[in-house]
Amino acid sequence: MERVVSLLEEDAPLRLVDHPMPEPGDGEILIKVAACGVCHTELDEIEGRLRPPRLPVVLGHQVVGRVVACGGGVSIADGERVGVGWIHRSSGEPDENISAAFVATGRDVNGGYAEYMTVPATYAYPIPTAFSDTQAAPLLCAGAIGYRALKLANLQDGRALGLMGFGGSAHLVLQIARHLYPNGSVFVFARDAETRAFAHSLGAEWAGDTTDRAPALLDAIIDTTPAWKPVLGALANLRPGGRLVINAIRKDDADKHELLKLSYHEHLWMEREIKSVANITHFDIAEFLPLAARIPIGIEIETYALEEANRALVDLKRKPVRGAKVLLV
Repeated sequence: MERVVSLLEEDAPLRLVDHPMPEPGDGEILIKVAACGVCHTELDEIEGRLRPPRLPVVLGHQVVGRVVACGGGVSIADGERVGVGWIHRSSGEPDENISAAFVATGRDVNGGYAEYMTVPATYAYPIPTAFSDTQAAPLLCAGAIGYRALKLANLQDGRALGLMGFGGSAHLVLQIARHLYPNGSVFVFARDAETRAFAHSLGAEWAGDTTDRAPALLDAIIDTTPAWKPVLGALANLRPGGRLVINAIRKDDADKHELLKLSYHEHLWMEREIKSVANITHFDIAEFLPLAARIPIGIEIETYALEEANRALVDLKRKPVRGAKVLLV
């Protein structure tokens, strides 16, 4: 990737090129990539909302592959299957997601839209045998960041959760919530009827449009949309004291004017809260993967060859999303 474009106008923002084989440094491993999920964050990078510090860069941060070499001080067996998420490395502290030391996979360093990549061994995670390579890939970001968002929602069993947008992350969060809070209920807001039907099939109590009012006020809502209008819709559906968790690394400015409709009385008063999700820690991923296997989470995926990465990104931008998109490397 070498320039910023709009994927409403550009069909091929990425180029397929040959890079030298990366070599693992001290504390690192070399991974032969098998699959890599396609994330909305890649759209943010391409379209300029989250510009990488240097170009070109290899995108991709939902990576599953096998260890083929180790750097100094690492003794992981060749062939072990591991995953890599958005966090490539950081401080190692509980708040490493907001640390100045945070380095993002596929933004600050080359990621998983490739045959091989390197990562510090402490930021690679064993993949549960319950999942295939393509099933596991979305768990590394869509699932794990969704799990972090659910924790930040501060929900309790028996309470009502809303999901604003129902794509690669939210369809996993719904399943996590039903497992962790079996006496609670999940309400889904999605733009198209097919997506709403998909939400019902996974156990949503109610599904409506992003502009609809749910049949009851909700204790927490997780917003995974790239737009601003759903933020107002979510706040209008919160009960007093409820919390909105915005799980998006960037918002598109196209509908930012919708914020002029923000009403303090309707949207914010009565101690309603807004919480953002910033990146992820390696603790979240390591905690989430075994949980996903225990549930077990069902992952809806659509696969593309690595050479079709541009088509996958364009589809993500322009078409309704059902589940997650994954590149086969």
